[in-house]
Amino acid sequence: MASVHAVKTATTLAPTVRTLASGVPLPSRLNLNVKAPHDAHAHGHGAPGPRTDVQPRWAGGISRASSGLISKTYTSVSPSTHFQQRFISTSVARKDAPEVPDFSAYRTNTDSNRALSYFMIGSMGVISASAAKSSVSEFLQSMAASADVLALAKVEVDLTTIPEGKNVIIKWRGKPVFIRHRTQGEIEEARSANWKSFRDPESDDARVKKPEWLVMLGVCTHLGCVPIGEAGDYGGWFCPCHGSHYDISGRARKGPAPLNLEIPAYEFSEGDAKLTIG
Repeated sequence: MASVHAVKTATTLAPTVRTLASGVPLPSRLNLNVKAPHDAHAHGHGAPGPRTDVQPRWAGGISRASSGLISKTYTSVSPSTHFQQRFISTSVARKDAPEVPDFSAYRTNTDSNRALSYFMIGSMGVISASAAKSSVSEFLQSMAASADVLALAKVEVDLTTIPEGKNVIIKWRGKPVFIRHRTQGEIEEARSANWKSFRDPESDDARVKKPEWLVMLGVCTHLGCVPIGEAGDYGGWFCPCHGSHYDISGRARKGPAPLNLEIPAYEFSEGDAKLTIG
């Protein structure tokens, strides 16, 4: 004769908020109406245990109050604040784990190396200052005049080769220079003129260092043309470009020229036998 055996299974239920009218939760696959199984060791004596067909008190239920019956159901809700899950390492310490090396012997001692630090800082400062000075010097030298320009900065003229009453034109710094060996009559004529009434008032004594030698730039003060010597209405220089007339002292007397011919810096040397311009 065949026998039938009941099979019991344990089930983990998900949280639920559905309940019956009596307050008992209503999850699936759970029957709370079954009776407790028969205990072979129970003989009907002793304190009765909790019934399995009644909802536990911790799960809620119906209670009586002054206002009537109250149904309570306890549920688990998710936390309302953000949280971070942290893990604890449970690894067992190994005896053969590598140890951190000790670098204390390589650390710098500030007290013993202070003099060396000051020396290095001072040396770097001196080297930097020297390099800056060299850079500035090289930059200024690159902006200076070249050797050919410096060679023309001064020009020497032998005055013994210029006869009386003649003009000589030389080139100095890219400009023509007029050198006139004046006669005694030319000197008297230049000094007898009423220079205070001229366009650019200037006496003959202020324009020459020696009365017989007149040195001036051969550039017209109007538009930079080169005047012609021993010409014009006053026996001095005449600019044919715009008709400017200069007297025997190089002063503007007629035409559009606003100023007298410019006098450069010059000196006499070797017993007045040589003229150095510049």
